[in-house]
Parts: sequence; structure tokens; C-alpha cells
Amino acid sequence: MKAFFFAVSAITLVIAGPALAHHSNAWVDMKTEIILENAVVTQFQWTNPHTWIEIDVPDGKGGVKHWSIENGSITGLARQGWKRTALKPGDKIRRIAIHPMRSGDAGGSFVGLEFADGRTLGSPVDRPAPGATR
Repeated sequence: MKAFFFAVSAITLVIAGPALAHHSNAWVDMKTEIILENAVVTQFQWTNPHTWIEIDVPDGKGGVKHWSIENGSITGLARQGWKRTALKPGDKIRRIAIHPMRSGDAGGSFVGLEFADGRTLGSPVDRPAPGATR
């Protein structure tokens, strides 16, 4: 009987490991919050397990830099009032707050945004999350 419980426990740990790793935020710096300004939405991927916001942001040199921002699941966002049409290509974003990638690549985890017309989605953009630095 002990061998059976040991085998079931071992199998459970093997299966649970990848699931826990999937939900890790190790790829982003959760203590740092940056704000990108004057972005334009290029694509909103309403997909599971995570939605993605694709934006172009002026790079200060006359060009643009493309950023990929991970957001929550469809279910979680829907509970917060988001819809598939919440963001459309061409939408102007005044400010978008993210936790940046540790690698320094142009991407991160979504915190909140403010549209050019003042509407908002997510957390307020004018204040960093508790414990976050800018």
C-alpha cells in the first residue's frame, strides 16, 4: 500500500512541476514598473492561456520599437470587464505600465494602460504597484 501512495505522489509531482513553472514570473522584473508612452496597438491576441498586447512605441530617434506585453487569461480578463474588442489595431495608448523583461528585450507583463481619450484598463498608470520602482 505504501508503494502505491509513493507512486501516486511521485507522478503528481512530475505532473505538477511543469504547471507551476508555467505560472512563474521569473522572466519579468516584478519589482520594477516602467511606463511606455504614445503607443499604438498593432494587435490584441485574445487567446489562452494568456492574452497578448502588441504595440509600437516611438523610440526617440524618429523610429518605433515593437513591444509584446503579456496579459491575463481570457477568463480572468472577462471577469474584469474586458472583451475581445477592448483593444484594436490603431488604438492610441497615452501610457501603458508594464513589468519589464529581465532580459532587457522589448516586452513584459501588463499592469495598466490609459488610452489617448482618458479611458483606462487594468491598474492606474499614474502610480506604481506597491513595492515597485520606476
